[in-house]
Amino acid sequence: MVDKDEKPMAEIQHIDHSQSEWNLQGVLPNTSKPWYKERHFLLLNLGMIIPYLSSTTNGYDGSMLNGLQSMSQWQGFFGSPTGTRLGSLSNGVIFGQILAFPIAPWLCDHTGRRFPIFIGSLLLVIGAVLQCAAQDYAMFLVSRMIIGFGGLIAVEASPMLVSELAFPTHRSVLVGYYNNLWYLGAMLAAWVTYGTYFMGPNASWAWRIPSLLQGFFPLVQVLFVYLLPESPRYLVQKDRYEDARKVLVKYHAGGDEDSPLVDFEMKEIILQIQTAKMASKSGYREFLSTRGNLHRLFIIIAVPCMMQLSGNGLIAYYLHLILNSIGLTSDPQQLRINGGLTVFNLGVSIALASLMEMAGRRRLFLFSTVGMLTCYVIWTILSAINQERGFKDSSLGTGVIVMIFLYQFFYNAGLNGPPWVYVTEVLPTHLRAKGTNIMQIASTCVLVFNGYANPVAMDAISWRYYIVYCCVIAVEIALVYFGFPETKGHSLEEVALIFDGEEAFGTEPKGGPEDV
Repeated sequence: MVDKDEKPMAEIQHIDHSQSEWNLQGVLPNTSKPWYKERHFLLLNLGMIIPYLSSTTNGYDGSMLNGLQSMSQWQGFFGSPTGTRLGSLSNGVIFGQILAFPIAPWLCDHTGRRFPIFIGSLLLVIGAVLQCAAQDYAMFLVSRMIIGFGGLIAVEASPMLVSELAFPTHRSVLVGYYNNLWYLGAMLAAWVTYGTYFMGPNASWAWRIPSLLQGFFPLVQVLFVYLLPESPRYLVQKDRYEDARKVLVKYHAGGDEDSPLVDFEMKEIILQIQTAKMASKSGYREFLSTRGNLHRLFIIIAVPCMMQLSGNGLIAYYLHLILNSIGLTSDPQQLRINGGLTVFNLGVSIALASLMEMAGRRRLFLFSTVGMLTCYVIWTILSAINQERGFKDSSLGTGVIVMIFLYQFFYNAGLNGPPWVYVTEVLPTHLRAKGTNIMQIASTCVLVFNGYANPVAMDAISWRYYIVYCCVIAVEIALVYFGFPETKGHSLEEVALIFDGEEAFGTEPKGGPEDV
């Protein structure tokens, strides 16, 4: 047993990082079996479903609120909220997230990755029950704040756990699937609200049932999250080297204690974390300490802004306003379009995630932003013509719907799966929780804007508001082209070389390895 205050000398031997990618390929298990026929891979990859459910719950929320807005039962119960009153309900989750910002990274750094998922999911269950039981606007708003508070804690820890547990060659696809499962929740919420709509014009359970079901996936997480192992990188960060090695031996090497892959992973993880600890500054100010960290800070702010400020917020939370603007005002019709869009998004996003390792991250970001801009320009033109003709030409409305679906295709290609892969790759272990928190803060700032500006602007200027997003997406193309390096084909530790050079792993301290 290695004492927790000692550094395992055998693990921190020199690594030739000039050929680190070759080293990784050289120590991978030599097997012709597909992963699903290897018991340890099967258990590990299926276990990823538990943290995935944080994304599913998040997707359920947006689609559910979309569906509720298209239900006369919900509109009647809450007095048909519009403008800032409607925006407050959308931002209720955001208000809760803001309160969780100082807590979530502390929990991830001091309690691991599993406990934040557990406690965040438990709060989500409580929030869903209160949301279902809401008797007025204020109670519904408070319940959504509780959902946001718990949701942020779970969402910050979940992709970190996936990224840090995944087998090296599976990581990009597995993390890519994390955000794609957002659409599973969105699809379920869309069709649940469609089904409960027909319960009757005065049935409050038409909206209470979807509200209660928001707690189902968090309940599954509460019950099963501790079946997953803890992150080996977190364990190393806490000097629990023996425990970290056991996780890697069991889930990456199938129980082989002498696996060269485990030796290689332990060496890289320990060396990178110990180097980071020696060079570490105080708190969040470390992001301003080096050129590499400033570059990381730019990326972790730019990525969430792109994810939320590319016009997708209109579709996610205010699809009924878009459909109203092109003359499609029937409740069942809007619910069917919302449901069909979520099915399309789920299928497309899962298919596209498999291309991530083949195409690379940067290329997908560029493909996505250029495609979204093209769709938004056409969408804007069709909406303008449709309004000028008094919504009498149904083909123009159909054209807008087609552009919405095409836009979602391009959005999924680059801004659904790749962002979480990219952000967890560019952040070193000791900054990953803080960096993820900065990402969530940036995302929340944009979501607050979306929550209040989108419904007000759509009511005031209708299709002309789309021009704003055309300009924003054009700026995003430039940001990706000039500021996003490729990280494809590297381990989490090796990506540090792209930003910090050889300083990422430091040099052996004077006095020999025994002083490390």
